[in-house]
Amino acid sequence: MPLSPEQLAEIDAQRAQTALTRRVVSPGMEEHLYTAHPVLDHGFVRVIDYMGDDAAICQAARVSYGKGTKSVQNDEGLIRYLMRHWHSTPFEMCEIKLHVKLPVFVARQWIRHRTANVNEYSARYSILDREFYIPAPEHVAAQSAVNNQGRGDTLEGAEAARVLEILKADSARCYDNYEAMIGQDGQQGLARELARMNLPANIYTQWYWKVDLHNLFHFLRLRADAHAQYEIRVYADAMCRIVAEWVPFAYKAFEDYRLGAVNLSAQMVDSLRRMLAGETVTQENSGLSAREWREFQDVIGRS
Repeated sequence: MPLSPEQLAEIDAQRAQTALTRRVVSPGMEEHLYTAHPVLDHGFVRVIDYMGDDAAICQAARVSYGKGTKSVQNDEGLIRYLMRHWHSTPFEMCEIKLHVKLPVFVARQWIRHRTANVNEYSARYSILDREFYIPAPEHVAAQSAVNNQGRGDTLEGAEAARVLEILKADSARCYDNYEAMIGQDGQQGLARELARMNLPANIYTQWYWKVDLHNLFHFLRLRADAHAQYEIRVYADAMCRIVAEWVPFAYKAFEDYRLGAVNLSAQMVDSLRRMLAGETVTQENSGLSAREWREFQDVIGRS
């Protein structure tokens, strides 16, 4: 577990606190509060606070002061209708605040989702820990030959060992120089805001990330996808497990209509209809580009 004894003691103290409230609480989320779920070699995701539950989504949809429904089944059906027909604003009534520890290169990819409130650990004021993400051997892969932003075959043997040794040695050397530059043994020492520029992108940072459920689902749809980069996908997977226990109806609808669904263009729908009618459809007569045709074939399970 990538947490110090002091951090674990603080989490235990937070989890031991209870308070009476008139707020709606989610029993599933209460179990996750403050718990650090490990991700990668030194990272974690933990819930700091949240607002709302499945009932809050329905309440917003019905603009009601009460529960707004006579049965749990009605709530589930309404949530599935909202998700199916892309009614997003009721999902914005739920919010979550996460404490995330992650490598800097993952953070730079993550921050492209500009729909959250973020406050990151500042290396201008504080000294970053000597913690670097070093991939496990099974995640050291060559560049994909068909996808400019993807991985190909896993490196093996001496080549994998050589790459891992470079990553470890470069990380250690950069941090040694970082410490030397900010050190004050007989010298003034370089400002932390300048010394940090020498640190590698695999060093860990931390932030608080607060987002509403609608935008969180958008993040998860992209980052929990099988094609997402592994290092951000494992964070998304951890968040999916949390959200599934926070808003189970909403998460199941998201899983069915977003995460496990596909989008078809008008030309793809037309091609599928023609196939079902017994017509022979090829890339040349489908109106699809070569790449679109390959994607369409993947969707319908043809090679």
